[in-house]
Parts: sequence; C-alpha cells; structure tokens
Amino acid sequence: MDLQLKKKLEISNISKAYEDNPRVLKSISFDVYDGEFLSLLGPSGCGKSTLLRILIGLLESDQGTILKDGKDITKAHPSARGMGIVFQNYALFENMTVLQNVEYAQKFHGVSKKDAREKAAEMISAVGLREHGDKYPRSLSGGQQQRVAIARTLALNPDIVLLDEPMSALDVSTRLTMRDELKNLQDRFGTTMIYVTHDQEEAFSMSDRIMVLDSGNISQLDTPENLVMHPANEYVESFVLENLRKKAASLARFTGVCGK
Repeated sequence: MDLQLKKKLEISNISKAYEDNPRVLKSISFDVYDGEFLSLLGPSGCGKSTLLRILIGLLESDQGTILKDGKDITKAHPSARGMGIVFQNYALFENMTVLQNVEYAQKFHGVSKKDAREKAAEMISAVGLREHGDKYPRSLSGGQQQRVAIARTLALNPDIVLLDEPMSALDVSTRLTMRDELKNLQDRFGTTMIYVTHDQEEAFSMSDRIMVLDSGNISQLDTPENLVMHPANEYVESFVLENLRKKAASLARFTGVCGK
C-alpha cells in the first residue's frame, strides 16, 4: 500500500479514563489513510474497543481531537461522521428478514422505501446472500449473520467501516473465508477499514498496517513486515512475534505429521 495517500483520519491526543480504570487511553495520536485496512491489535482491556467507540461517536473522549478529511468531527453525532460499525454480536433484528434488516438502517437517513429496497438487495448480493433475503436471522449460520451485519453497514455508504472483533464467535473455517470476503469487499467499495482484534494471525493476514496497543498506549504502528523485522520493544516482540511463532510451530508440527 502507498502510505503517501491522503489522510482520512487524524487522531490527536485522545485520552479516556473511568473510575475503575483511570488510564484506558493515554494521549493516543495516529493517522489513518484513505483506503487503508488498519488493525488495532491487543489483548482484552488494552483500550482498542474504547478507541473504536470514540472514533464513531458512541463514546466521548476526555480530551483530544478527531479530524476526518480535514474536518473536526470530535463532537459530531455518529450519524454525521460517515462511518459504519460492525459489532461482534451482529445486532440483527430477529423479527425481520435479511432484506428488512438491511433496509431498516437506511430508514433513518432519508432514503425512500424503493431506493432502500434496491440498495439492500444490492448489498445482500454483494455479500453472497442473494438467495437468503427472505430468511430470518435464526435460520442463518453465524457466518451468514455476520454477512448480513456487514451488508447493513455497507448499505449506508460509509467511507470508513469500523469492525469490533466481528469474527471472534465464528468457527475457524468460517473465519478464514470471511477474511477473504472482507478484503474483497474493501477492494470493491474502496472503503477505509479499522479492525479490532486480539488475534495476531488475523491482523497480519488482512492489514496494510497494524497498531499494537498495550494498556492504553501505542507500542508500535507499522506494516506487518516492519513489525516482524523491527519490533519496537519487548512487548511487541512477546505479544506479537512470539505468539505468531508458536502458532507457526504448531502448524508445522501438525502439517509434518499429516504429511507422513
């Protein structure tokens, strides 16, 4: 990826604290580039989901600014930010069909019923669910439900999509398939994506750059190649590289046995 592309987001000195956790985010600053796939990687409690919610406006930071395309959106309502979010639990309406779920999000953005129906059908087809539009979420697999959630987000034409550990509840095979599909959707729609995960392999398989978070601080923000070749500190070495090496060793051992 050419990181000389224009800046889509400029995040400066974002901090957040709670009574039981006084330093959730500690003056976080970074940029996100137009069309980039950026992963926020770290263990539970490191601040990555809090940061995601601040970016989309579901949570207010204690200090700092957020610029999008050069415009200050720090205090803007979520609906005015041009972003969409996909949660881990899908948040689908069980009493609505797949088509109705994708249509519903557009209802609050001044889209006519006819245009909403056409857009919903287009997005459902884009995520490979053309034949499932009349089904209800309970009849779908976890991977299919996740596709509906992604289609619903894309139907709003966001130029930034935030994803909060969207694959953690899926089985391994489905997760591998969804990785490819998500990257294909990004290429098709030219969307900037910010992806929260605790899985090192997942981050490395999809990302242009990876932000490694540790207790509310950025330990390193770099390309996957540079993280491997030039880890910034012992935390990056242990949390990222050592875990990747262990997974690779396990896979090699298993593959060796199967190959005999």
